Amino acid sequence: MAADAFALLFDDTRRTRFAQLAEVTGPMLVSDDPAVAGALAETEVLITSWGAPRLDAARLERMPRLRAVLHAAGSVRDIVTEEVWARGIRVTSAADVNAVPVAEFTIAAILFSGKRALTHIRAPYDGTWDAWSQRSIGNVDRTVGIVGFSRIGRRVVELLRPFDGLRAVVADPFADPEAVAAAGATLIPLDEVLPQADILSLHAPSLPSTRHMISARELAMLPDGATLINTARGALVDHEALLMECRTGRIDALLDVTEPEPLPADAQLRRLPNVAITPHLAGSLGTEARRLADAALDELAAYASGKAPLHPVTKAELEISA
Repeated sequence: MAADAFALLFDDTRRTRFAQLAEVTGPMLVSDDPAVAGALAETEVLITSWGAPRLDAARLERMPRLRAVLHAAGSVRDIVTEEVWARGIRVTSAADVNAVPVAEFTIAAILFSGKRALTHIRAPYDGTWDAWSQRSIGNVDRTVGIVGFSRIGRRVVELLRPFDGLRAVVADPFADPEAVAAAGATLIPLDEVLPQADILSLHAPSLPSTRHMISARELAMLPDGATLINTARGALVDHEALLMECRTGRIDALLDVTEPEPLPADAQLRRLPNVAITPHLAGSLGTEARRLADAALDELAAYASGKAPLHPVTKAELEISA
């Protein structure tokens, strides 16, 4: 992983636990530096995170004893290759842990959106706001559309349950209707979600099949006054179509991810008072990141004791998930 990621995830407490669980034959943090080639040749387990390189054939040849890759972050898509699967290397991810702050951020965004708080942060109160005339504001009798019943999408649905004024509907072609119902939502097709979604929250993976899944057609199907929230991947949304729709003032948007990322400083979406853009901060940051290290170390403890992985990643799962 990158040196700054290592410093963030592994404080003294977690480095101590690491050393208790594993025999560290060289530096704890390794890279492609030829100086650590000997350590790589002996490595049985890698803990990876942000900044890790792709584990291609050339790198794997330098690690003939590698048996497990324990990812202390979310998606492993950028580092795992066909060679990893071919060698039968155990792969795990801390995506479940990383889902926690994203879901919490999303819940906050949903509640703020219901009260139009974000719009008024961008356009401060000037004395003309008539609160009593606002019939489409509030968090009662509102429908939240969840696109993607992923780890995060599921957790968002579950966290919505205490708010009895909010109803959740889910669109996901791979989701189990019973699992969705158990979490507290109803599974319906996307075209049925859109017209009733006062708030549409995206939690789908970025795949060729999901690129621009929310474009002009889908945005036009949202009801007047709806808010689009994207904490997943920028590529899910056609930003040109979003710009055209938000320019009218008909819908609002809160984007924690964009395409490209970050948006250029002169991007027109940045200028709209009904569009709020945050710098990809929904995921694990600061002290939250230590949960990722703890999750990877739990996986290391399971591996060392011969137990099954706690949160395994399979090739088949990676084809339909983040």
